[in-house]
Amino acid sequence: MKWRRLWSLRHWSHIFRRVPRLLASSRVPVLDKLLLIVPALAYWVLPDVLPFIPIDDMAVTMLLMDWFVGRAERKHPLT
Repeated sequence: MKWRRLWSLRHWSHIFRRVPRLLASSRVPVLDKLLLIVPALAYWVLPDVLPFIPIDDMAVTMLLMDWFVGRAERKHPLT
């Protein structure tokens, strides 16, 4: 993962547009969708599981979204 890409507004606008489409797509298996939803919800609901790591809930969710979009677009390309 390139650090410069993480700071790009164009990259994040792509991520925020693609996540709802990929989650609603029937081409992406439910297991792949759960790989985004379950860890994100677990971190939001149980943030004290990792109390010594100073990462905000939103940052963790955004990194999960970035990973999910990259993985889903590689495995299940949408036209």
